[in-house]
Amino acid sequence: MAQCSRVPACRRREEPAAVRLCRSSPPRHAKCLGASREDARRREERLRRREFLVGSVGLAAWALPGGWAGAWAAEKRPEADEGTPFDGSTVRQLARQLAQSPYKAPNDPLPDELKKLSYDAYRAIRFRPENALWRDTDLPFQVQFFHRGFIFTDRVAIHEVDQGRARPVRYSPSQFSFGETPPPKPDADLGYAGFRLHAKINRPDYYDEVAVFLGASYFRAVAKGQVFGLSARGLSIGTGNSKGEEFPAFRSFWIERPSAQARSIVVYALLDSASTAAAYRFTIRPGDETVMDIEVALYPRAKIDQAGLGTLTSMFFFDAQDRVGIDDFRPAVHDSSGLAIHTGSGERLWRPLSNPRDLQVSGFADANVRGFGLVQRNRDFRVFQDLEARYEQRPNAWVEPIGDWGEGEVQLYEIPARNEYNDNIVVFWRPKEPFQAKREYIYTYRLHWTSQDPNVDGRATFARTRQGAGHDDRRLFVLEAVGEALKKLPPDAEVRGDVGASAGKILHVVTQPNPHTGGWRLSFFLDPEKATAVDLRARFVQGQEALSETWIFRWTPP
Repeated sequence: MAQCSRVPACRRREEPAAVRLCRSSPPRHAKCLGASREDARRREERLRRREFLVGSVGLAAWALPGGWAGAWAAEKRPEADEGTPFDGSTVRQLARQLAQSPYKAPNDPLPDELKKLSYDAYRAIRFRPENALWRDTDLPFQVQFFHRGFIFTDRVAIHEVDQGRARPVRYSPSQFSFGETPPPKPDADLGYAGFRLHAKINRPDYYDEVAVFLGASYFRAVAKGQVFGLSARGLSIGTGNSKGEEFPAFRSFWIERPSAQARSIVVYALLDSASTAAAYRFTIRPGDETVMDIEVALYPRAKIDQAGLGTLTSMFFFDAQDRVGIDDFRPAVHDSSGLAIHTGSGERLWRPLSNPRDLQVSGFADANVRGFGLVQRNRDFRVFQDLEARYEQRPNAWVEPIGDWGEGEVQLYEIPARNEYNDNIVVFWRPKEPFQAKREYIYTYRLHWTSQDPNVDGRATFARTRQGAGHDDRRLFVLEAVGEALKKLPPDAEVRGDVGASAGKILHVVTQPNPHTGGWRLSFFLDPEKATAVDLRARFVQGQEALSETWIFRWTPP
């Protein structure tokens, strides 16, 4: 059973946070039904704001005095064109050595006119596609870059790795168009804030944007036919901590030049923060499902009590069962509809998301979890009715641990949200034991960006969760499940609903086939009595056999 707690509502912070992201690729939204063109434009611009995602090196071949500034200075040296030796162990060695020194925050100057850019002015700074890395080649990937400015003020070093040597990708203001912002001087060396990968996944003649690395340790991706939605983070530290969250950041990237026949691309990253340094290796395979094989080596400077691995962040504003006080023409607005977990014991859990009145924190204890992720389960346009946002095309993200991750818990944070412009869902794996200083921690996982439901094993899945008022302060829950395990049953099959609650009473459990869905319906009443929060569990069973995944839900008073 999930172990959950209920804490006071969190404060909304102005700086980028795990629950407040700025995205990198604004979609096209005009949400106001029947509104004037100007009203629609303003609404579109507000929503676009949500679409922006919110090193120091130590080996002799890389080291220069002056911390991060020395790393940037390396790009100006004539010998930088010759490259620096690089192999698969280089970034791990850099991270290990970096962790032996006190943390030094990046301090690379940026002109005030770029630091003080508005959202709109920053969005108007565009990378010129003709300047993309590998543009004039037949390689299967191209790389474009983001300028520094707005909230993305930190500089990241970006290198191309070819034939065992790493060379810096050189910045020039001429690579960008600046809109109405005065461009920097031609010889300015301001550097990049991040980058995005392009590949031919939808059309054979066009390089689509498939992955983005921008802002702290945020990154995201799409598969064929998808639009950008939820994001991932390299590492989270202290999420929900009253002392404030720490935001580790990628400081340097190394992108391997692929072969002409390559179906994947390799990206290395060096992460740094006050508590830890870390090395990452991403092997990215875009396609019908975009898959990232991620290898992480952590080197803590200090003890870390609240580390989050495989962190995902998403948005859930409302759906049909959770829209109290929301006046909107659309039936549902969310990037993800639920949290799916495949436990170490083989049980498959489904936890519908909600937009709660107060911050809700849920923990699902496990050992050697087999997988977890945020899923957009419904792919029907009629569920969302948004021609611009296309929520039905947002990706699922599924974390598949490789190897033994030990004991810990999947933690879910649901943050109150007044609109769809900020991410309010965070989930990650929190190891049971703290990370100790001056040690090495190795984790490997596979991150799937997909339209397919990753947590299906032949048993039925819960497609709908609905609730409403009953008599005497009771709540009526109606759950719809679909899948071959139920579809093949005769209407008179002895199917039972196995329902439990952490508090209150469960009454009048009923199961019946639903000819309109081809599945079965499970309904029951919850009498919360005096409880202010109730954790619910339900599943379909026949005899001793589970016919469905296990549905889990947190009820709180509206």
